[in-house]
Amino acid sequence: MSSPTARLLAVATAAALLATGAPAQAAQAAAPAAQAADSTDFTSGPNLFAPLATCYGGAVRSFFQTGGYGGQAGPYRTTSRCRDINVRNASAYGTDACVIFIDKTGNCNYWTYLPANSGWITVATNVRDGVNFRVRFETVRYEYEPLVAYHAF
Repeated sequence: MSSPTARLLAVATAAALLATGAPAQAAQAAAPAAQAADSTDFTSGPNLFAPLATCYGGAVRSFFQTGGYGGQAGPYRTTSRCRDINVRNASAYGTDACVIFIDKTGNCNYWTYLPANSGWITVATNVRDGVNFRVRFETVRYEYEPLVAYHAF
């Protein structure tokens, strides 16, 4: 496998096999025959990507024309899609974020740093469904570039 194309194909194939849950299928082979017959059907097995698609699929975008020193987004209401409140910073600079549970307080829960162009980061954990909240952002300095964030809850 000296060619880059062959290596890329091998890596892609291995990643696809891991994503389909091949190790989990092998572990289920020791189950009784009736269960083993059902577990080999890949179409009826668990969807490994379902939690990711369900939680982040309903993400909401907040946009501030000028990042300034920060701002607030919301109000939002938690849903059954996610157990946590997650934020993704799509800005060219880092910012801090916190959650304000507006039915209980006007204060932040705690500050979480979101680096520039970050992935999803949890800013509040194990939040019940139906809780009203806002997300507050704070930057280190005044930012002329827009502040763009996505919220999944």
